[in-house]
Amino acid sequence: MTKSVGCAIIGQTADLAPADKRFYGIRDVTATVESVSLITASILSKKLAAGLDALVLDVKCGNGAFMKDADEARELATSLVNVANGAGVKTTALLTDMNQPLASAIGNAVEMRNAVRLLTGDSADTRLEAVTVELCSEMLVSAGVATSLEDAREQCLHALSSGAAAEKFGQMVSELGGPSDFVESFDAHLVAAPVIRDVLAQDSGMIGAIDAFGLGVAVIELGGGRRVAADLIDHSVGYSGVVQIGDRIVSGDLLGTVHAASEDAADRAEAALRAAVSFGAVSEAPLFLERITR
Repeated sequence: MTKSVGCAIIGQTADLAPADKRFYGIRDVTATVESVSLITASILSKKLAAGLDALVLDVKCGNGAFMKDADEARELATSLVNVANGAGVKTTALLTDMNQPLASAIGNAVEMRNAVRLLTGDSADTRLEAVTVELCSEMLVSAGVATSLEDAREQCLHALSSGAAAEKFGQMVSELGGPSDFVESFDAHLVAAPVIRDVLAQDSGMIGAIDAFGLGVAVIELGGGRRVAADLIDHSVGYSGVVQIGDRIVSGDLLGTVHAASEDAADRAEAALRAAVSFGAVSEAPLFLERITR
């Protein structure tokens, strides 16, 4: 598939680094899930087994990430970069802020709609675009396709504006077994939630902080994520149009839209969104905290 299309989005199977699952089970019962050395081994076992020549890692940092502060994220990123390079894979990592959702959509189908709209130029989700372009630029340089990050960024932005990125995404979806017209008719292929409710601001002011972790938990409560491996996922639920830190809001403006399976679930999701969004002085961190190389 990657030979014919040039890209693929895949997940781990039992045939790729099969021991990793057993090691994770041991970490879980021995309270060593947070061990940087074991996290490094778990993440890189799959990457190295895939036979990569180059690797770019996005290491999140903030209230919505596993690593809550910059020192923890830097320690993990440095470990990943050093071990991967030591194994012969040219690797860099970006430390990126996760003190608010990366995109304005949180969930499965809602995020897919948001991604296609970004690819086709129908939305301007600036944080998502910035992180995507920067990661892709790092990859282009590491792979020798671009001579510099500046050159790589120009290539990425041209791919977006020309429609080449959307076309390639559509080809990939089709080759992975999805519909051939997914990009053109994504709403016809993505399930919609029974209850879609706008959540309007009751106060005015500037959005000062957003609890990204709280919103992630709320999506799980909606059914959009798993508590245990056997849980079924409702792909229709989540949030869209969520505000960002620094937005100026007037009472009655949209804080976000809830996508839920029932009115009761929508009530709980609305309450969670209101609790996660705080008005006040802006506490926004830079989107890119650091670039880690060997």
